[in-house]
Amino acid sequence: MEQPIIGFHKDKENDWVAELQCGHNQHVRHNPPWMLRPWVTTEKGRESRLGKELNCKKCDRNEPKDFDPSCRE
Repeated sequence: MEQPIIGFHKDKENDWVAELQCGHNQHVRHNPPWMLRPWVTTEKGRESRLGKELNCKKCDRNEPKDFDPSCRE
């Protein structure tokens, strides 16, 4: 299910994680040649992706939320 990005944070391993409107988190790594997401490496790049949608596999599996999105506002 496609869900908009509402924010970002770093995890314990210092990798970027997208916070989705549905309340799930999803890693957004730039790890060439397997994953090409150079936009995640800069603040401006991450800001440009706010509101863009990612496919949330956690929603597809009906998993519980990772966070309460209403607390982000």
